[in-house]
Amino acid sequence: MTGAVLNGSLLALAGMAVVMLVLLVTRWRWNPFLALTLTSLLMGGGAVLLGVVPTSTTVAWTFPGVLETFQSGLGRTLGSVAPLVILGAILGRVLAESGGATVLAQRFTRFFGKANAGWCIIALAITVGLSTWFAVGLYLLLPVLVSLTRETGRPFLTLAVPMLAFLSVMHGLMPPHPGPVIAVAALQADTGKVLLWALLIGIPTAAVAGPFFARIAVQPALPERSSDESLSQVLPGFGITLLTILLPVLHMLGSTLVELLHAQASVVGRCLTGVGHPVAAMFIGVLFSLWSLGLRCGRDLAALMRSVEQSGASVGMMLLIVGAGGGFGRVLTESGVARVLGGLAAEAHLPVLLYAWLTAAFIRVATGSATVAITVAAELIAPLITPGSLVNRELLVLAIGFGSLFLSHLNDGGFWIVKESLGLTVRETLQTWTITETIIGIAGLLLTLLAAALLPS
Repeated sequence: MTGAVLNGSLLALAGMAVVMLVLLVTRWRWNPFLALTLTSLLMGGGAVLLGVVPTSTTVAWTFPGVLETFQSGLGRTLGSVAPLVILGAILGRVLAESGGATVLAQRFTRFFGKANAGWCIIALAITVGLSTWFAVGLYLLLPVLVSLTRETGRPFLTLAVPMLAFLSVMHGLMPPHPGPVIAVAALQADTGKVLLWALLIGIPTAAVAGPFFARIAVQPALPERSSDESLSQVLPGFGITLLTILLPVLHMLGSTLVELLHAQASVVGRCLTGVGHPVAAMFIGVLFSLWSLGLRCGRDLAALMRSVEQSGASVGMMLLIVGAGGGFGRVLTESGVARVLGGLAAEAHLPVLLYAWLTAAFIRVATGSATVAITVAAELIAPLITPGSLVNRELLVLAIGFGSLFLSHLNDGGFWIVKESLGLTVRETLQTWTITETIIGIAGLLLTLLAAALLPS
């Protein structure tokens, strides 16, 4: 089989796998974990029959090798997101059950006014999203989002979609998030300039994909969540509640500052880097919340531990689904789908910014991973940037970042996190989150190209 025929067969196989996955989940109502597992095995088995050579030399591309690849992807995904999701769920539940989310919502509603509740959630999303992972920010803000919705009487998604859009843009464009850091290093861009351009272009992009799109998005009912009625004897104060929710953010910002100042070797730098690791920051935040929103307000330790156990149980199936999405993405990557799509973008001989975006977007759609899309796209683009090149490296980082956010669907762990967290159906998630991410990808590309055209050559 020639290379062109093999590549075409591989893309057709991947397309059929994605279509089958969508049908299994949406039409035939399969559990997403089972659907992702079956689709992954069929995709990998088809690649074996085609005689595909895996991109990794550590896995023999046989049927047992496909199973090993799926397990590896599932395990690696869970290893990176499970601690954050569980800790975020615990912190969110404590915030809701203590009445802290209601306290924040009421104070912010008085400050901004009910008509401007959207500005409140946007300001919180930018602040929290600057240094926290997307899933962490979502779980931190979810109780506040639900309380704001009830306080203001606004349709749920008019606040949820802007929050998702700004958290996503912050995660995809802003160092120290892993994807942008990888792109900055690969393309030898200036971190400070990337941060500046990310704010100048990312915020307008999120505004288009968030507040403006939210006005026409479908509006499902407000999800049923644990009650915001305080289970403690005393409601927590506004200041201590805000400090609790921002404490992990402050720890991660401290780690970022150490990196920007190149002070990792100092004692203070090592300490800040340690507590600024996302898992450490969230764990410290959870421990602090158990005191600040629990023991300090009259709740006993046994009740708090029951909340912790219920938080872990509530996200169990979601974690399995997210892990299976990672396994599916890993099978697609190992089978060479990302490589083929990247090659197709290269053969088009497009301007470098557009080529970079297309490469990242193709790989994102194929694998479901923004980080994988950024990593592969940056590796493919880096050799094209010569020392005398006129291409703006910082805008190139943004183009790759926006491409990596394009069209989140059923093979993306973030898709399932959003679905389960907001209590949406698969159809509603496709109609809201997927479209939001698509708008972010396209609008971000257009604004990046505009900025490049306006810059002096």
